[in-house]
Amino acid sequence: MAARSLVIALVLGAAVIAGLVAVLLAPRPIAPAVDAAPGSDAAPAPRWVAPAALPPSSAPATRAGVAGRVDPDWVAAVSERSGIPPRVLAAYAGTAIAKHGDDPACGLGWNTLAGIGWVESRHGTYREASTADDGTVSPPIIGIALDGGSTARIDDTDGGALDGDAQFDRAVGPLQFIPGSWANWAVDGSGDGVADPHNVDDASLAAANYLCRAVPTLADEASWRAGIAAYNSDPAYLDAVAIAAQRYAEAAVAAPAP
Repeated sequence: MAARSLVIALVLGAAVIAGLVAVLLAPRPIAPAVDAAPGSDAAPAPRWVAPAALPPSSAPATRAGVAGRVDPDWVAAVSERSGIPPRVLAAYAGTAIAKHGDDPACGLGWNTLAGIGWVESRHGTYREASTADDGTVSPPIIGIALDGGSTARIDDTDGGALDGDAQFDRAVGPLQFIPGSWANWAVDGSGDGVADPHNVDDASLAAANYLCRAVPTLADEASWRAGIAAYNSDPAYLDAVAIAAQRYAEAAVAAPAP
């Protein structure tokens, strides 16, 4: 990650950055109130996005792992307004709850994770992928070979175990981890005993752990921007994440109370 390991260009090439992933990553309609692509007359991207209000917790948990921590009525209401698939939103929101308990100083908002997830894979829907009830995204989302052509060159680090390529690494999963980075940040967020970058719970918690380690807090402008830059340093990437994260926070406020 610190070396541009979570790069949307690794999935779609350099043309994505120029378009802020607006058109090229659109396998099916997304709620336009939240995810409409910024056009030439769009307002400038926000400098940063404050953490959205912490979602209400579910007591008792509705399932194992982070997704079971969040109130399902909140998930249903915010999913309808935001366009984020419910199972994926539960992963983002449950991860934020988990990190608030483990590291409250980090100030990670679920909307920041959602902004990253939107830019990286359209919340696990790129090329008609979908998320199963257990959090597994299929068919697997696998990026282009990092062969040094339109990307940095990263030779294979996992024998093709995660990305099916034994020559070069490829970014994988809904949060687009490079196998070498996944080896450092792998975590079981779903509670099934397996750390899998193709599982949205695992990937969300790994991304949260990375962000909270990269900066001491995400609750102020300078730190938030530094955290996203540690994830991907391209200014256009930061703008795209900020735009999406802000719209998701607004959608949650506008959603009817569960």
